[in-house]
Amino acid sequence: MPHNMDKNNYCVIMAGGAGTRLWPVSRTGYPKQFLEVGNTGRSFLRVTYDRYARLFPAENILIVTVSRYRDLVKQQIPEIPDANILYEPYSRNTAPCITYATYTLLKRNPDASMVVTPADHLIFDEDTFGKTVTNALEYACREKVLMTIGLMPTRPDTNYGYIQVTGGKSACHADTAVKVKTFTEKPDADLARVFVESGEFLWNSGIFAWTAQTIREEMEKYMPEVTRLFNGWEKALGTESEQDFITGAYTGCLNISIDYAVMEKTDRAWLYPASFGWVDIGSWESLHEFYPYKDALGNAVVTGRTLMTEDHNNLLISKDKDKLIAVKGLKDFVVIDTDDVLVICPKNDRQFKDFMAGIAMPEYEKYR
Repeated sequence: MPHNMDKNNYCVIMAGGAGTRLWPVSRTGYPKQFLEVGNTGRSFLRVTYDRYARLFPAENILIVTVSRYRDLVKQQIPEIPDANILYEPYSRNTAPCITYATYTLLKRNPDASMVVTPADHLIFDEDTFGKTVTNALEYACREKVLMTIGLMPTRPDTNYGYIQVTGGKSACHADTAVKVKTFTEKPDADLARVFVESGEFLWNSGIFAWTAQTIREEMEKYMPEVTRLFNGWEKALGTESEQDFITGAYTGCLNISIDYAVMEKTDRAWLYPASFGWVDIGSWESLHEFYPYKDALGNAVVTGRTLMTEDHNNLLISKDKDKLIAVKGLKDFVVIDTDDVLVICPKNDRQFKDFMAGIAMPEYEKYR
């Protein structure tokens, strides 16, 4: 596939999250984006970097992460220039992250355009993916719109956001950009089912494309409570005072997503429908779905020894390859066995997921 080597095109990889929903395998000190993908020998972050290195000049790829992950990023992406790693003092969700990256690029290149991506996606058709990203970015630059890449849903998944487009079902299958009608964050199961059956909604991939100037205008219009904290960025960014400046900006910053802060409010939101095979490993449920080696009853086993009877569609993970995991009669469960934690829970229990992400992990990690 031809490289899109326009010197004005940049990629920003967001790699500062704590990966709480994959606790206890993903830990505060070593979160999901740094974990190995399958048995590839490469982490989610490394796979993401390599994917975009086919589309962008290496010097135009930036990684935004939290300062505590400095060594992990440098270890996994040793070739990236120091100036292309942006360090957040704390994780404040995607809106502050994208603000920091946008002003950084504007300081370096006022004509910059950018694709913004999470660090933990799995893509199954790299060639189609590359063409989609290239087309989406070209459209966003030409029309000065805010572009999201959307995927046709394969099931009523409650872990993803949904985007309704104008033009109905046919627009969802179009090979061109379509205007966004509504955003819905992680609906309940009944609403997700309605969305999927209507054929008018796509999954929100969280991959964006726009010019730096366009997103700047919309952020300053719709989330001034964040952007005003970055006043003075023209002088501070790219200098020795950058980290002090960013720490000051982040200290008063809201924890807010770019979807909620800008995309749901702007009239410049567009979507590019895609079909390249995509999984956001944001839950044990999605990991089970993605895992390629399942037995005849749908069980995904990532461990050495198991004794299973009448078990269906479970995910079993154990770090101890010598330990025997014996289960009977389980259906749609997750069994996660690490050195110091054992978790047994329904795979798709939303309340338990929220408990693990919001209570169990922070409380447990406090005493680590």
